Amino acid sequence: MQLIETSSDLKKLCAELAKMPFVCVDLEFLREHTYFAQLCLIQIATENTAAIVDPLAKDINLQPFFDLMQNPAIIKVFHSGRQDIELIFQLGHCIPSPLFDTQIAASAIGLGDSISYEHLVKYFLNIALDKSSRLSDWSKRPLTAEQVEYAAGDVTHLAKIYPLITQKLQALNRTCWIDDELQTLSNPDLYQINPREIWLKLRHRSHNPKFLTLLRELACWRENRAIAKNTPRQSLIKDDLLLNICAAHPTTKNDLAAVRGMRGDLAKGKVGDEIIDVVNKFNLIDKQNYVTISNDDAFSGANSVLLELLRIILRIVAAQHNVAARLIASDDELKLYCTSADADIKFMHDWRYEIFGKLVEQISSGTTAIAYNADKKIIELRPL
Repeated sequence: MQLIETSSDLKKLCAELAKMPFVCVDLEFLREHTYFAQLCLIQIATENTAAIVDPLAKDINLQPFFDLMQNPAIIKVFHSGRQDIELIFQLGHCIPSPLFDTQIAASAIGLGDSISYEHLVKYFLNIALDKSSRLSDWSKRPLTAEQVEYAAGDVTHLAKIYPLITQKLQALNRTCWIDDELQTLSNPDLYQINPREIWLKLRHRSHNPKFLTLLRELACWRENRAIAKNTPRQSLIKDDLLLNICAAHPTTKNDLAAVRGMRGDLAKGKVGDEIIDVVNKFNLIDKQNYVTISNDDAFSGANSVLLELLRIILRIVAAQHNVAARLIASDDELKLYCTSADADIKFMHDWRYEIFGKLVEQISSGTTAIAYNADKKIIELRPL
């Protein structure tokens, strides 16, 4: 196990790794006190080489690592790699390519929708991982022997699993089943921050256009402020308080101070000024430009029944083929089919069509039915 702390050693390591067919990558980072994650460790392994790169070492230049991530001749292997890829994109302005994600691959061979690394290692290598260092403060130096061992295990085991899981995909003729998911993971748009859309991630019960539009404006303000200050959005204004502000619609700082959960000093200070400014600007928005509410009536009556049928069929097909249901179709895609059967939907193409889309067509046209098999005690699909 190499510990890389200098630019020259990193450059030499990456030159060696560039000769390999694949590299396994994992990052350790902290983001409890910042908006952007702080990179603390880079772990890299192949079948014969393993190294830990210290990005906090003085004057180390990480460009050779980012160049390696863009080398088209080398497959970059991650497990549940979205956050790691996001950090590489933010720091190195690149997406690792080509890439492979073992969690996505596992969903195509019957290991569930989002298997943990711990369970993946147990399944393929029959090794029980020691997770005691999982919540370490990776920014502290020097690293302990336990931390180094734990960090190394995140890629050394992965280097052994990758050939095994690809062999299993090939044996099942399912290598192409994960192409769409990997392509999505490689899309830079997935990692772009759009403050105007953050409100869509907030949980609430309101369907009021006025409330939702103000929520959009305030959530956008909070996100931009958090980015500028590099501080977590929740440390600025928590979600619950943001919703309370939207409900109260304060137009003065005294009104703001009276909102449930709002600290007086916060309301009277600069943050309070900014919130009232957002509310006042919101008041100038024409009602015709308020947030449009989706039509829930689209899933009443026959559409609602069809949606439930498709969900049942999806569960049956997923069980029959021993594959995660989400890999075949999302609930949003099922809803889209119910309201617009002519829409271009993924499960109506390629392998998804063969195992699922074709059945959807048959159910929708009345040529196939769902029935209970009393002998086998299972629900199955039968032609009419």
